[in-house]
Amino acid sequence: MQERIIVALELLRVDPRPPKSVKLRGEDGVWRIRVGDYRIVYEVTDAELLVWAVRIADRKDVYRKR
Repeated sequence: MQERIIVALELLRVDPRPPKSVKLRGEDGVWRIRVGDYRIVYEVTDAELLVWAVRIADRKDVYRKR
């Protein structure tokens, strides 16, 4: 699973908004993608060409507040 997540992160460098990505409501520039049972929540800053992985966790835990 770790290898699949790394591949997904590398692909975000090429296309930060792939077809299966979902923009999160209520958050500016925050998106998520699925990798198996895991979710990668990330922020895209177009002005700086920056993709920032905010959180990577199992789907049952990824949206919980710390």
